[in-house]
Amino acid sequence: MRAFRLTAGAVLLFFATSSTSVPVVSDPTTTLFSAEATAPPQVPHTDVTSHGPYDGPPPTTTGALSADVLAPSIPALPPGPDAYSYPSDGQLHGAKPAPYTPSGGLGTNGSAPVYRMLSDFDYESIALALYQEWIELDLFHWGLATFSDQDFENAGLTTQDRYLIQFMAEQEVGHATLLRNMLGAQAPKQCTYNYPVSNVREYIDFCQKLTRIGESGVYGFMNHLNARDVGQLLLQSISTEARQQMIFRQFEGLFPMPVWFEIGTPQSWAWTLLAPYISSCPGNQTRLIWQNYPSVYILNQPNPTRVNSANVWNETTGGYTNTLSAADVKEDEDCLHNKEVSSNCAPAITNNRTIPLSYPGRQVFFQWDNPGQAIGPNNSYITDTAVKEPVFAAWVSQLNVTYTPLQDVQSNTAWAVQPDMSTYAGDPAVNGTMYLLLTDEDLYVTPFNLSMLNPHVYGVALYQAG
Repeated sequence: MRAFRLTAGAVLLFFATSSTSVPVVSDPTTTLFSAEATAPPQVPHTDVTSHGPYDGPPPTTTGALSADVLAPSIPALPPGPDAYSYPSDGQLHGAKPAPYTPSGGLGTNGSAPVYRMLSDFDYESIALALYQEWIELDLFHWGLATFSDQDFENAGLTTQDRYLIQFMAEQEVGHATLLRNMLGAQAPKQCTYNYPVSNVREYIDFCQKLTRIGESGVYGFMNHLNARDVGQLLLQSISTEARQQMIFRQFEGLFPMPVWFEIGTPQSWAWTLLAPYISSCPGNQTRLIWQNYPSVYILNQPNPTRVNSANVWNETTGGYTNTLSAADVKEDEDCLHNKEVSSNCAPAITNNRTIPLSYPGRQVFFQWDNPGQAIGPNNSYITDTAVKEPVFAAWVSQLNVTYTPLQDVQSNTAWAVQPDMSTYAGDPAVNGTMYLLLTDEDLYVTPFNLSMLNPHVYGVALYQAG
């Protein structure tokens, strides 16, 4: 067995090939010895020892990374000139570049991939993803160190479940190593963090929401990268993140995958939801260009710890992720040990609950902050929006963005009706851990151009629809 090392950009990849044919045998054999192949080192990382809100000196640099701004928004244009030229009739319309290979495709001309950034868009997007991997690495370790084994047992999570969380932290080491190597020496470093939780059930809820931010945030920009080879490696890491999000839903007693399609979000939505939980970062830390929108509080955010999750008022630990609060849930209202199978929410492969977390026609109540708040690492980013006053609630789920008008708008509060819509017949679009925005316009957008909505967004929140 020969090992070949390929250095492409800053990423080390290893491939093994056989120089001799393998004999055919009728009985299985056992390999008695195999020399261990050399592996690339992990990115340097430590267990963060400091957690909590930032209480240091005022930052010397504030605001997002910036350069000259060419226009207040990207103009809407018609489809490109070749958008409808391919006949899509199942026949071949070009010479094959190689046997069994159709013409077309990007990155298929034989050029060696180079796993490095090709544009500011690439760098800022992958740097955002690395901020996400760092916080997940810390969050998974922090929960295991903060809560006792008995705390986890009381939430229905066993030794095996705790090891799975530990293994997910080890996965994040790999993800951080991959992204850091592709970004180079100026890549973002580990920071200190602040989590809005005080018990295991709140912790699991925050984990499933944070992994939703990471998964959706990457889906939103991955196919827009100039460096498509970078996108390939990113895909292979974010596929693991998707599994993590599903696992945390199962730990929370939620149905593991209640949607047919997962949402992909613009980078500024992800940074808005991520930044509030980063307390401080090292000096000269790589700054990001992305916008921080004001916080939106969902005052009757469904609480999955309740038998009737929709019958709630102000049971979150704050805005942005709107993580559940388990503080005021009485024992007879708690679904964890409920005897009815259809009302029980103990950790499980799947739970199909009779009373849904939310439903079409539900009044959903909002309160929002004014822009201009210091937030994020070292309180050095400032929330901002071009919207004077929100007019619509935008329900961003699966393949749809549906708007419902805000009602009784006054003093930074309003409510809207949860819409009744389907992605396709039989698939309720408003479901799962989804995105709920406040906007000033009901702009028509689709999954590939959601960022066109950014200039019309007032604030971003996660809604626990199901």
